[in-house]
Formats: sequence, C-alpha cells, structure tokens
Amino acid sequence: MKMCNRDGVMSLGCLCRLVLQALPNFFAFFPTLLKKIHKVHPPLMEEAMANNESPELPEDILMDIFALLEIPDLVRVGSVCSSWRAAYISLHSSGRYRRPQTPCLLYTSQADGDNVACLYSLSEKRVYKLTLPEPPIRSRYIIGSSQGWVVTADERSELHLVNPITGEQIALPSVTTIEQVKPIYDDAGVIQQYELLQYYGEEVIADPSIHALDNLRDKLYTKAFVFSDSSTGSYIVVLIHNPIYQLSFARAGDSKWTWLPPSANYDDCIYMDGLLYAVTSTCGIDAFDLTGPTIVRKVVMDDMKNYIYEHLYMAQRPSGDVLLVWREQIVTIGNDEGDDAPERDPNSDIIAETRKIMLYKVNMAAKELVEINGLHDHVLFLGHSQSLCLGAKEYPQLKANHVYLTDDIQGIALWKSSSRDIGVRNLEDNSFEEIVSPQSWCSWPAPIWITPNLTKMSSGLNE
Repeated sequence: MKMCNRDGVMSLGCLCRLVLQALPNFFAFFPTLLKKIHKVHPPLMEEAMANNESPELPEDILMDIFALLEIPDLVRVGSVCSSWRAAYISLHSSGRYRRPQTPCLLYTSQADGDNVACLYSLSEKRVYKLTLPEPPIRSRYIIGSSQGWVVTADERSELHLVNPITGEQIALPSVTTIEQVKPIYDDAGVIQQYELLQYYGEEVIADPSIHALDNLRDKLYTKAFVFSDSSTGSYIVVLIHNPIYQLSFARAGDSKWTWLPPSANYDDCIYMDGLLYAVTSTCGIDAFDLTGPTIVRKVVMDDMKNYIYEHLYMAQRPSGDVLLVWREQIVTIGNDEGDDAPERDPNSDIIAETRKIMLYKVNMAAKELVEINGLHDHVLFLGHSQSLCLGAKEYPQLKANHVYLTDDIQGIALWKSSSRDIGVRNLEDNSFEEIVSPQSWCSWPAPIWITPNLTKMSSGLNE
C-alpha cells in the first residue's frame, strides 16, 4: 500500500484506512473530518476522490486524525514520512494528545537482545519491539509500573525509572538513603556490601543481615508506584519494601527516600485527592498527606478481613469509587520423583494460579466494605503494576467484567520461573484464557502491565 507520494506527503485514503483499522468508532468522527478538509482545502476532496492521492493534507487535519490513535500506532505513523513526522511532533508538543491508552503487556524474549523489550498491544493484538537504555533490561528486576513508567532495580540494587516508549531513563535516590539500608565500604571507600537493618518503628524485629550489591534487591523491594503530583505538576515515587512491607517515598528532585510513619504489611497503594492511601494485608486502610512538612499516618479503616495469605489491591473506578480486590493465588511446587529424575532449576517448578477474586466497594465515611458481585461494565488490571479499573465502553478492545492478571503474590513475581499466572479471568463464569503464549517471554524479568505514555519527566528525579 502506498503511504506517501514522492514528495513525502501521505495518501488521504491510506490514512483513513489506517485509522479505520485502529479505531472502531472512527465513523463517528469521519463526517466532521471531511467537512473540515473541504472547508480548508476544497480541491483536496475532488483530487482525493478521483486518485485516492492528495498533494497535501494540512498539518492540523493530520493532528486531528493522529489524536485518535493509541500510542503504538501514533509512534508508527510518525515515522512514515516527513509531513507525518512533523504532525506527530506538533501534536505531542502542543499538549493536544490526550487519548486514553489501553494497557499493554511488557516482557522480554529470548529471541531478542538483552536491551530489547516486547510490548504486546491488547488493542491491536500485536507485538512491538523496544530498545531500552543501559543497563540491559534482562539484568534488572522490575518492581512496578504506573503512569507509563517502569521502576527497575539494577545489579547494584539501585532504582531507575524507565519510559519504554520515549526511552527516557531517570535515576532515583540511592538505595543507601532508604532508612533501613546502610552501605559497607572497603578501605578505598568503595561500597562492597549492604547491611539491611531489621526494625519497625523503634522495635527491632531481627538481627541485621548482610547482602551483596546485587542481592539486596531480592530482600528489600516489594512493589513500586509512580503517581502524578498535581500540587507540583511532577511525580511522586512510592516504595513498599522490607522489613515487613513498610513505605518510603521520593518526590521529583529529592536526593533521598523519606520513610513514612511506622506501619507495615502494606499490599497496594493509590494516590487520589492529594493523599496516598495504602491497604494492608489484613484489609486496613491508612492515608498519608505527603504535601506537608510533617507527615502523619491517618487510619481510615481498621483491619476488616484476615487475608494474610492472599493479596489485596486498591483501584479507583472512573466514577471515583474505591474498590478493594482480594485475589486468592495458589502456589504449588512440583518435584519429579525417583533417582533418574532430571536436575532442574528449583524455581522452574513453582506454579502460581489465581483461584478466586472477590470485589468490595469501600465506604470510607461509614468505614465499611460492601461486597459486589462483579465489575459489570468495567475492567480490572492487577499484578505487579499499579492496579487499574477502566470503563469498558472507553476501551472497546477490552472485555467487560474481566480481570487482566499478571503475577503478584509476594515474592512470586520476583522468581525466575517460566510458569506464570498471566491471562484474563472472566468474573461471570471464572474461566481463564491466555493473552500471549508463555513460550513468548523469558523467565526473567517477569512480564508486567504498562500503560504507554509519551510524557517526558524533564525536571527528572536525580537526572
């Protein structure tokens, strides 16, 4: 199919076909588009109708069309020719591109290089290959994803934000600034090991442990989040970390992590109305105002359920309601019997399987949970990324009343296993289907949901 003429200008017919393929509701926009084209450039319509070619489309028309595309298609059309590239850049820089994005599955493949990540588009059911900055993504841990950013830990257990779409990478404050981590230096002043102190508040819960530079990330990090901070127009990064799943955070530009008032056993976080909400493994909810000079922990709800061996998530519906989601994930370890059994990687036999999902609407004023029987016209994304609840009408490629899952029982997502709990669960009949064949991804790092984002963090966190 001919995309551009010899002068680098696109075919109107080809562009419309592209958008028709990518956007099911394009017909609702198409009549308005045709009127706008005819008003701006009357001869363009006659020539396009006769030859299926156009000598030129105005940049603002291109921008109107490009604004309807999701980011994978938008990036693709921006590389077709010079005029498309100019429209793509103008759309991005003008702030006019605000289209909601369908989450994608980010993973690595054995068939690709160590710096290459695969992005599986749920809306297109196709894979894009992305080259990420050093250090290689295959050598890192992925401990979270939100706002289009992936939070990774390198081989020195240092944290980085990476935007797979833009290639931007930002170093977060050093791991040595986390309250319970102390560096151990050699005689030349070079860090050789880390000491992880085991205390909660003023209570020591165990003896300190010593870890190699690349081993601390196994013991320290649980989950990470990137939240937009409307008060500053920037970002806040929140960590759930050990000992016993405490909280620390860093604002854009901070040189160290700030330890939140002592509490523990957190499973998930959301940020709304200027407050950080965190849910514990026993279904308690705490709130923290991160904007003031002194941060105080406010107990919103005391422990409501005894879900110690399961996993809890918080998600905000488009209406503003808050959901708590209980996910029962069964872990089995298979062993071959007999002396002739082949030797295996001990992690390869670890299998996690989601058996049950229960949903609750949170009434914070009444301090109660109301069980609900399904998502109806909504969709959930759960895993080692930020939990999302989306309206199915705004995302026609997604399945209403379904939960899109990746691994996230504490520890499982950080194990090097090819047996992953990844797929889509129907809440109506509890059936399960795969998204991508397990043969597509490497055992490390674990696949994770990411919502593509073209925004650059120009101010940076310790850039």
